[in-house]
Amino acid sequence: MKSVNRVILLGSVGHDPEVKITASGVPVGRFSLATNERFTDKSGKFQDCTEWHNIVVWRRHADIVGEFVSKGSQLYVEGKLQTISWEDGQSAAKKYRTEVVADDLVLLGSREKGNGLQRPGSDRAEESKPTDPPITRAADTSDDDLPF
Repeated sequence: MKSVNRVILLGSVGHDPEVKITASGVPVGRFSLATNERFTDKSGKFQDCTEWHNIVVWRRHADIVGEFVSKGSQLYVEGKLQTISWEDGQSAAKKYRTEVVADDLVLLGSREKGNGLQRPGSDRAEESKPTDPPITRAADTSDDDLPF
């Protein structure tokens, strides 16, 4: 049976990223990302719910995050969920942390706010949001050929 472990988030960075270099020389960055949900409760009042996500980025993504991301930056993040565990040194209790290991990210917002737009693997920030090529339909395709 196949399975899927994919996370897509769009939110605000909660604190300046912490970027370190591992013993083997690989950059790793960590930061929190807040996502918000607004809903109406039974009494008709708006309620806001903020969820905090632990994000980990490696290699070039860690370099990008360290250079272009700061508290309040808007980010689009894709990755997978990973749970790590360790024993607490003081109480010997087993501790757990679930984090998103990002393999794709896009910085959103204006450069004036210290938030340039950066595509992973690119060496420069761009002023405008990248766009995907337009989707075109073949001339001989009709709606009658679609199976739904």
